[in-house]
Amino acid sequence: MNEPQRAIACPLWLYRLLPFLRWWPMVDRETLRADFLAGLTGAIVVLPQGVAFATIAGMPPEYGLYAGMIPAIVAALFGSSWHLVSGPTTAASVVLFASLSVFAEPATEEYVKLALTLTFMVGVIQVVMGLARLGTLVNFISHSVVIGFTAGAAILIITNQIKNFFGLEIPRGSHFYEVFHRLFTHLGDINPYVTGVAVLTLVAGLLSKRFFPKVPYMITAMGVGSIASVILNQTLGQAVTGISTVGALPASLPPLSAPDLSLSTIKDLAPTAFAVTLFALTEAVSIARSLAARSGQHLDGNQEFIGQGLSNVAGSFFSGYVATGSFNRSGLNYEAGAKTPLSAVFAAVMLMAIVLLVAPYAAYLPNAAMAAILFLVAWGLIDFHHIKRIARASRAETAVLATTFFATLFLELEFAIFLGVMLSLILYLSRTSRPRVVPRVPDPDDPRRRFTTDSRLPECPQLKIVRIDGSLFFGAVPHVRDVLKGYETNRPEQKHLLLVASGINFVDVAGAEFLVEEAKRRRNLGGGLYLYQVKEGACETLKKGGYADEIGRENFFSSKRTALETIPRERLDHRVCARCRARIFLECARLPGADRSGVG
Repeated sequence: MNEPQRAIACPLWLYRLLPFLRWWPMVDRETLRADFLAGLTGAIVVLPQGVAFATIAGMPPEYGLYAGMIPAIVAALFGSSWHLVSGPTTAASVVLFASLSVFAEPATEEYVKLALTLTFMVGVIQVVMGLARLGTLVNFISHSVVIGFTAGAAILIITNQIKNFFGLEIPRGSHFYEVFHRLFTHLGDINPYVTGVAVLTLVAGLLSKRFFPKVPYMITAMGVGSIASVILNQTLGQAVTGISTVGALPASLPPLSAPDLSLSTIKDLAPTAFAVTLFALTEAVSIARSLAARSGQHLDGNQEFIGQGLSNVAGSFFSGYVATGSFNRSGLNYEAGAKTPLSAVFAAVMLMAIVLLVAPYAAYLPNAAMAAILFLVAWGLIDFHHIKRIARASRAETAVLATTFFATLFLELEFAIFLGVMLSLILYLSRTSRPRVVPRVPDPDDPRRRFTTDSRLPECPQLKIVRIDGSLFFGAVPHVRDVLKGYETNRPEQKHLLLVASGINFVDVAGAEFLVEEAKRRRNLGGGLYLYQVKEGACETLKKGGYADEIGRENFFSSKRTALETIPRERLDHRVCARCRARIFLECARLPGADRSGVG
């Protein structure tokens, strides 16, 4: 699908205030039908997911459903993506639980208040980042960080549900290794009835995914687990089986709520709020970009920030915890034929209607079945395919992935996210601060003497030609200086240096001063510094700061041919050229006193 060819005639500021005016002209009878069907599918899928994710987050189950209502509508209307569906997600739920469980008992009134406050803070930060046009910041969270964190979160989800899967008593706040130690040292305490229901639910979910992929496997698994628990409890009695249930959910629309905006609470939650913001925006924008590439849509990342932020601000007042873009529901929305963001609006409205009808039946849903479903969710989060590819492709990226993974397991989750971001930045700066500096020589076997990088070919005894692949900024200057110094040490007679600048995207003040310094130093040695094919963006700093004049504007060349016609004729020592027998430049044959029998 391409961008709409028509739009409601409005001032630009109104488009930014009400972004849905851009796509509203696309709505017609055909798109309404497609969006309605896609929304119905999404509403059915989010029902079990909302309950599951709320359980992960330590919230009462109904709050996972509330997070898929008002926040989803606001994100659809004020975001940029046509297909992104917002709501509760696994990653956000894991971070929420790990961060807030140290302050309050999960599922309590105090815990819910903290979750609403965190949601409000995340929303405000997202809106501010969008208004400040900081959409590019999420690009600094590398793919390896996301994969490592998600894999670690999957292990934590499984760890947190072991007590419900096996019917064991495990102290709250136990680390993952303590949970597994208790499991293996208390195998005799495992409840066979609870475990039986969990295993049956697990098998039902796996079979449903394998043989009936179009049917939401969570609903199938929940149904099988619930039926099994009802049969066991009625046959043997709940006192014997020990099978507990989630309990009936309130059959109501999202109640009004309010975050706690006291300074002490904001101070306690600030680190978590920034970490959740970064990860939630990365998740939402990456999904939106992926779908935009498939649909041919132009995505406005900053508007998406604003839409996500407003959805969380609204959610904090309508009993929703942190919402962000959902990969599963967004992908399903696209595959189901959604045409406009109205599909997400329809999904949220129909979810409200479904909750009013089915909420009481959650009284038959056993916690063991929920644990089994979360096992399946967690296993699906581990991206084995990309983990293998990263391990084969790059040691540095593998180190970032592994560090983030283990930090997620052993450290506070918000710190694990910040650590991953810092490692990604360090890796990025390490790469950009060491641009490739490669010598170039003409190929004598090529009639046009095209440049090549072959150390076996002869070089001009007076002129060193070097290409820099990367920006010349303060972090890269020391590396470039060292490499050039090494070339000079090996061939001190090459007092002239020609830089192939086509690979230099920009030059900052430090880079410009380095070029001036190099030009002056080589002039003092009796040589010179020359540049050709300098990009306009890189040349701007040199011109504005007066650096181009200090280097010498006559030393800038627009093409290789111009450079190699001018430098040998006007700058090199022709006595050295007359003695040269190497086949270097075609232009050398035209120099006074050159050996005409070859190319001198």
